[in-house]
Amino acid sequence: MLLSRTLSLKSEPAGNLHSIDELFALANAMEQEAADRYDELSGEMQRQGRLDLADVFARLAAAEREHVDSVAQWSQARTGRAPDASLVRWQPPETFEPGAAREIQDSRLMTPYRALSMAVRNEERAFAFWSYLAAFNDVPEVKRASEAMAREELGHVATLRKERRRAYHLETDARRAASVASDACTIDAGRLERRLAELLDAMAVRAAGRPADRLRELAREAAAMASDVAGLLRLPAELAQADAAVLAEALADAYLEHAERATESDRLGLMLRLASQAIARLAWLRSLG
Repeated sequence: MLLSRTLSLKSEPAGNLHSIDELFALANAMEQEAADRYDELSGEMQRQGRLDLADVFARLAAAEREHVDSVAQWSQARTGRAPDASLVRWQPPETFEPGAAREIQDSRLMTPYRALSMAVRNEERAFAFWSYLAAFNDVPEVKRASEAMAREELGHVATLRKERRRAYHLETDARRAASVASDACTIDAGRLERRLAELLDAMAVRAAGRPADRLRELAREAAAMASDVAGLLRLPAELAQADAAVLAEALADAYLEHAERATESDRLGLMLRLASQAIARLAWLRSLG
């Protein structure tokens, strides 16, 4: 089995590298592209007033710029030259997860933990790319350099995973404290599914044709899900006042989170089914624009 299929690389590289100069050029382009994307996200979060996320992405951008500098220094030490962008002969792989930037910008429930999870996947994708090149390149110098790049990316993965665990514990502790403070601040997920069914029915009235039919189907599905989840989990009470998109996203996140924590097979199966339905529902609602 090809290495790219066992890791997180979405497709095989578009070409191969024939010299160490080409490797440095491609590595520089990939690291610079990641730095630019994180800078853009930091600026967007700043404009939205989401300062915790702006800080996360600013730190990620700074780390990627350090990687850019590291590649440039390595190139200078190895070849006596800076990376030459003109040597990038084919489109670099998308180490930044497709659609991730749009999801971050559009989601009103994005947290530092979820942002760092995306960053981890980005670095894992870069690790898979360089591992693939190391495995299937016939030029010894390029093969060794690709292996070194893969090790570097694996180090970045480990660092980000530590950051992600820290963010997870901070968010979990905050939720636990809020829950202990007052159960009156939460609402049963079944009630929220029924509320979502009402909102979807109202949207169907305003729509027409196939979108209206699909909204009515989703409303019926939400009503059925309300019965399945009643009494099983609770969410913040303020979600009862949220619009359909925010409510749908919150429910999808809740089902995924509870699936991760489930210890009984029946509970796990139910949460996975609900999560699958909720994610498909959210994707469809977002497609409406």
